[in-house]
Amino acid sequence: MNMQRNPSASTVRRWMAAVVLLLMAAMAQAQGLPSWNDGATKQAILKFVADVTTQGSPTFVPPAERIAVFDNDGTLWVEQPAYVQLAYAFDRVKALAPQHPEWKTTPPFSAILKGDMKAVAASGEKGMMQILAATHAGMTTEEFSKTAAEWLATARHPRFKRAYTELVYQPMLELLAYLRENGFKTFIVSGGGVEFMRVFTGKVYGIPPEQVVGSTGQLALRMGSDGKPVLMRLAKIDLVDDGPGKPVGIQRFIGRRPILAFGNSDGDQQMLEWTAAGVGPSFMGIVHHTDAEREYAYDRNSHVGRLDKALDEATAKGWTVVDMKRDWNRVFPFDK
Repeated sequence: MNMQRNPSASTVRRWMAAVVLLLMAAMAQAQGLPSWNDGATKQAILKFVADVTTQGSPTFVPPAERIAVFDNDGTLWVEQPAYVQLAYAFDRVKALAPQHPEWKTTPPFSAILKGDMKAVAASGEKGMMQILAATHAGMTTEEFSKTAAEWLATARHPRFKRAYTELVYQPMLELLAYLRENGFKTFIVSGGGVEFMRVFTGKVYGIPPEQVVGSTGQLALRMGSDGKPVLMRLAKIDLVDDGPGKPVGIQRFIGRRPILAFGNSDGDQQMLEWTAAGVGPSFMGIVHHTDAEREYAYDRNSHVGRLDKALDEATAKGWTVVDMKRDWNRVFPFDK
């Protein structure tokens, strides 16, 4: 007599898990994650989103609590060979130089005008503060936004010869959209200046200005020449939204602990730790730049976007590390 054995419960569960993963992968393709290669990284993202959005699941998270935060430089767009806002500041020094003849002999401005980046770097934090004060302060918020927008429209990356707003990562754009489609509210939490980022984040990332957290300078209300009030940018720092400043910025401006956080450097480590320390499910992701051909390859020895301690912690704690070369089949929107 031919007897067919019934599959065990564990076998059935494995079959069901395999079916679920296949369905999740198909759903991801349909919902906009085509630039992510199928593999452990993509599956980790899909599983987390499924876990926190499935009604009745013990890991279900109400939409109001689905807060996702992303660093900007090196996480959403290119940060090599220098941070984009720093490139803006250098170009502003050159544009303003005719009004400041003394800069020809005054460091660090003289170094910028000579193109001596080693001397600029040697000026340290004090030099950077002088540069930022000269290029970011002493004007209204509207004037600054206008100047930044004009620069972003005309400036080009030295390697790719494209506007910086074109050098955003297509897989991350897809991830932002995918999360929003699943009830997440997406925020930028970056060390970059908040007023600089707000110029372009709505158009480029679909993230409105009120959902951008960044480094802030002090403002003061003044009466303009036309009798209308204006906000003036002062040469004083209010919050450096980097490293330990990121959890502070999150609490101050968002008021909820994220359940998903993405970064790319040691400057994001505390934000990832803050997210991991919450009660309930959480997802911590790091973009690891490993693709010198399509973008850049750097981590522990880089002076921009250094990834050392955060990478070690990610390995030790099982955070998701995105290997750009392995996990992304496309880097930029213009890639074929």
